Amino acid sequence: MKSIQALREQRQQLAKEARNQMANKGDRAWTKEDQTAFDARADLIDSIENEITAIEKVMAFEVEEHSRDVENFRSNPGALAENNNPRALFVKLLREGPQGMSREEIAEIRNTMSTTTPSQGGYTVQTDVAKELIDILKAYGGMRGVASSITTSTGNPLGYPNSDGTSEEGEWVAENIQASSADASFGTVALNPFKASSKIITIPMELLADTSIDIIAMVNKRIRDRIGRTMNKGFTTGTGTGQPNGFVTAASVGKIGASGQTVTVLYDDLVDLQESIDQAYQDAGTCRWMMHQQTRKVVRKIKDGAGRPIWAESYEAGIKTGTPAQLLGSDVTINNDMAQPAANAKTIGFGDYSKYMIRDVLDVTLFRFDDSAFATKGQVGFLAWSRAGGNLLDVNGIKLYQQSAT
Repeated sequence: MKSIQALREQRQQLAKEARNQMANKGDRAWTKEDQTAFDARADLIDSIENEITAIEKVMAFEVEEHSRDVENFRSNPGALAENNNPRALFVKLLREGPQGMSREEIAEIRNTMSTTTPSQGGYTVQTDVAKELIDILKAYGGMRGVASSITTSTGNPLGYPNSDGTSEEGEWVAENIQASSADASFGTVALNPFKASSKIITIPMELLADTSIDIIAMVNKRIRDRIGRTMNKGFTTGTGTGQPNGFVTAASVGKIGASGQTVTVLYDDLVDLQESIDQAYQDAGTCRWMMHQQTRKVVRKIKDGAGRPIWAESYEAGIKTGTPAQLLGSDVTINNDMAQPAANAKTIGFGDYSKYMIRDVLDVTLFRFDDSAFATKGQVGFLAWSRAGGNLLDVNGIKLYQQSAT
């Protein structure tokens, strides 16, 4: 099996060859052979990216399963990260439950984790552990990779200020003439948090008893995978009722496909969608495309007037990180919580995604279940509740492409 470095080098070379093929062809019409060669490179690039992703997931899992607290080990080589309070108390709660803790430990963990103790062993996770989880979620693809975010310690209702100054302008003033007044318009957008559940996570008792396993990292990984997917869907298509207001729900439509385009997209549609965003946003250099992987498959087949693909693989950023492809000069983010091509579906977004604000709340609650329903299977159950909200601060910052109804 090739190393990640070798795979990235191979991907970079293929992307460079694809770019060079387009540049060398110039304005000359593409032949069938040209297209076949280009498609073969693009398909191989996709295959390599999938292989890189799979290897990275395996490596991340191994690190999370066996990692130690490096800084603590440096300062105290004889101790594990789990030997320090109050974090050690949290580990003990995960491994043994409240019944395995002394009265003093229970009192201390209540002081460091929550002022009250709900039924069935529910505790508000310590701030430093909650921050770990939030930080992991922030790296969880899709919307979190491009949106803005804030973190609050409590979940009180919050109105976030917004202002659209793209239509504001000054004036020419003659000598000795007073300047006109034009106050900037400010409003507020609700950034209230909503509660997401990980569903009950079961972990074998043997793993909980294995002190070589970083149990906090293990539980956080399970929570991250489940809540991360749930939240990304909320930030993308959430209704705003009982869940975040997703950018697809909040944004307006910049282009509707002509009749017959229920599952297709034309070159002109993409140009119109791109130009529906005010140039002031585009000048900042932060605008990008967002679409489902299946929509990307459709877009990659679009040609310009000379028969050349308009989709360009990127390679300039080097081989150390995955580099986004470009479409009409702007980067592309794949978000598989967006709709796939279908009648009336809003399948493509374009704009400045930093105008979408995500709010995370550190008030994360964890429950531990070890009753007979789990004990008879040699398992312990965990259930996490995490709160987050999201909203589009500027409805003119992102526009959508909507497929035709018929």
